[in-house]
Amino acid sequence: MAASSRGLSTPFGLKLRRVDVDVSPLHHHVIEFRKKRKLFSNRHCRIKCCCSDSVVPIRRRTRTGKSAEKAEEWPFDPKNNAHRVRIQATPAMPFATPQSRFVSKQEKFYPRCTPRNSGPQSRDTPPKRDTGIANEKDWGINLLNENVSESGTNEDGSTWYRESGEDFGENGYRCRWTKMGGQSHDGSSEWKETWWEKSDWTGYKELGVEKSGRNAEGDSWWETWQEVLHQDEWSNLARIERSAQKQAKSGTQNAGWYEKWWEKYDAKGWTEKGAHKYGRLNEQSWWERWGEHYDGRGSVLKWTDKWAETELGTKWGDKWEEKFFAGIGSRQGETWHVSPSGDRWSRTWGEEHFGNGKVHKYGKSTTGESWDIVVDEETYYEAEPHYGWADVVGDSIQLLSIKPRERPPGIFPNLDFGSSLPPDDDLPDLPSPPSQ
Repeated sequence: MAASSRGLSTPFGLKLRRVDVDVSPLHHHVIEFRKKRKLFSNRHCRIKCCCSDSVVPIRRRTRTGKSAEKAEEWPFDPKNNAHRVRIQATPAMPFATPQSRFVSKQEKFYPRCTPRNSGPQSRDTPPKRDTGIANEKDWGINLLNENVSESGTNEDGSTWYRESGEDFGENGYRCRWTKMGGQSHDGSSEWKETWWEKSDWTGYKELGVEKSGRNAEGDSWWETWQEVLHQDEWSNLARIERSAQKQAKSGTQNAGWYEKWWEKYDAKGWTEKGAHKYGRLNEQSWWERWGEHYDGRGSVLKWTDKWAETELGTKWGDKWEEKFFAGIGSRQGETWHVSPSGDRWSRTWGEEHFGNGKVHKYGKSTTGESWDIVVDEETYYEAEPHYGWADVVGDSIQLLSIKPRERPPGIFPNLDFGSSLPPDDDLPDLPSPPSQ
């Protein structure tokens, strides 16, 4: 997945461990976030974070060209440097424990549940956070060309099954599918996987996967991925849309996460990307939303909103937005923090870019600082997505190769001129930002 992320201080790509937050007035009310790896690209922020188990200052890192990363302290409160976050490289797992039981159980179970030369080999493992939308080649979708229904039992007592079929409907609808799964001898661990491809006479094509599983410790996960080709009913342009949803829940802690990603492209360069994320680890919760929109003619809109809170009452967040066209545009944002006692600190900032090398910068904070200046500065923004129509077409070979049913002479597809947006039925709603 190629996407841009932004913002500063919410935990993503989580390595879930207990986070102790000291909320006494004489101590620091902050949490350490650590940088895992750069998955997204943005000039101002290139950050993926995860919780750790120590309370330390907050830092932000930036990179220029190929130079080494330079840590820069970024205070919440200019008069009190207690509100800072440190970001460092660290690996991440869905639910990391000191014994890594969550991963080792999967490594032991799945090879063991596969019968020799007969049953399906499960590739189902817990999804990782912040991995975006995988390309179709990474999913390895391999639909069977014949209808099958088979099952078996392995030497250790674990069982497996595999089914495949083909469904037909109105308007030339066709769906080829394959299902498989298995479970341990006592039913404490199980996995399921479904692949499908769909088509009809309108030229609609769809490729998808759904996976789920559960281990003996009670950890559970679910994810789905879809890739769609269709003709936009308003512009008549070919459009490719990709989406992914992932979630995991710990069986031993009050912990879990959910994320939804989407990407939309058309043949003239119109592009939309975004993500909604939510996570919880015991007494701490965090949220993230971000989006990008390119109109294909040089206009760009990007935005981010991140926030987090603890059951003790500490809350903090960061958000920003930028709009540009032909070198002219604006950026604005806010960073805020609320203590358990209700004390609130915030800093707002803005930039106006005039396209002539002049930039008006302004801002203020609740501690009394303020600035309002005009500087000579080169304006930088991404006018086109770094992953666009040509890229997604090149990565959608299996989708484009789906063969629909042959349409009989004199039969025309029934076109639906409803909303072109995909339905959001059965999707969990993200909570609203906490009151500041």
